[in-house]
Amino acid sequence: MYSRARRIAIPLSGLVAIGLALGTISGTAASATASPDVVSKNAATPAEQAIQFWTPDRIAQATDYDDGLDMSTKGVKKATNDTPDGPAGLVPPIGGEKTKAKKSKHVNLPNTVGRVFFTLPRTDPRERRNWRYCSASSVQSKYRNLVATSAHCVYDTKKNTFYDNWIFIPSYWDGDKPWTGKAPYGIYAAKTFNAHDDFVVKEDYDFDYAFVNVYNGIKVDWKKDHRDWRWTVKNVGRLGDNVGGQGFAWNRSTKLNVFSFGYPAGEHPDGDRPYTGRTMKFCYGKTKSMPESAKYNLQEHIGFKCSFTAGASGGPFIWNYKSASRTGYLVGVNSVAWDTDGNDRFDHISSPYFNGDTYKVYKAAANRWTGNKR
Repeated sequence: MYSRARRIAIPLSGLVAIGLALGTISGTAASATASPDVVSKNAATPAEQAIQFWTPDRIAQATDYDDGLDMSTKGVKKATNDTPDGPAGLVPPIGGEKTKAKKSKHVNLPNTVGRVFFTLPRTDPRERRNWRYCSASSVQSKYRNLVATSAHCVYDTKKNTFYDNWIFIPSYWDGDKPWTGKAPYGIYAAKTFNAHDDFVVKEDYDFDYAFVNVYNGIKVDWKKDHRDWRWTVKNVGRLGDNVGGQGFAWNRSTKLNVFSFGYPAGEHPDGDRPYTGRTMKFCYGKTKSMPESAKYNLQEHIGFKCSFTAGASGGPFIWNYKSASRTGYLVGVNSVAWDTDGNDRFDHISSPYFNGDTYKVYKAAANRWTGNKR
């Protein structure tokens, strides 16, 4: 137990045609054989509409999404349930199926990691306060079309619906004003959201992970004509072909040396704002079991020392990361930021422990085709 208050805050959004079949996407459940614990639903926003929505002005003005979760030490005790529920498993990263990565002394940032942008549901999408973002990463899948992030970066537990206008921009980086942000590998619109039923129904943050199938990427050339934006687009193909994809691992040790990547931008509880969200940042450390929180049904999180704030949510925990190949194994996603010593500064980041339940959701998503022709 700690003598001072312990605070937790979700660092949401950090802790988003030509040649494609981009017709209207229905909001009905996606058709695929999967575990009944897996909730899969097609995006309500047509892909072309989602990409067109995110003009450079709107991307520049999107804010990190933060639920502002907090709790005291009352009722908090050591977690004991983050243990394997079956045999450990590995899916290799894209490009790593039969090769060994060369070693590098430098920490090269992964091309797979980027920012996701979305609008809050059932609101006027033109209102600036509804333009939000998170972090995410491309991950290995059969059709090379999969993005891993936090469930709270795709689903609104207050309104019980998935977000609108959801797109992913891998390797995003921001430039000088008015807006020269870069999407070097294109923009990928969501087709199907895949999450665990225990998050969608029970708001259980032990299941705060999601896997999103995306359409082929679109490169957009924006030109501003007076007050209006005009665009030309080009199909750039599948996500995994362009940036690769991290491997996936489950039922591993709770004590792993990992990197966490993301785009933090929010403030600490004391109001200090050390990050801008304009460029990718990373933390490195050894994970451990985190305390449980009955308030958020959180009992199986692993975390490590990291000062990430809002904006980093959804970014990956990567184990066995190789800088030369920029790949490793996804073993978590940024979910909750912790102030463990009560000094109003976030000092730990945590993820749900990836076990057999996580693999069920991943497997269903990893075998889902988005329907695009190459």
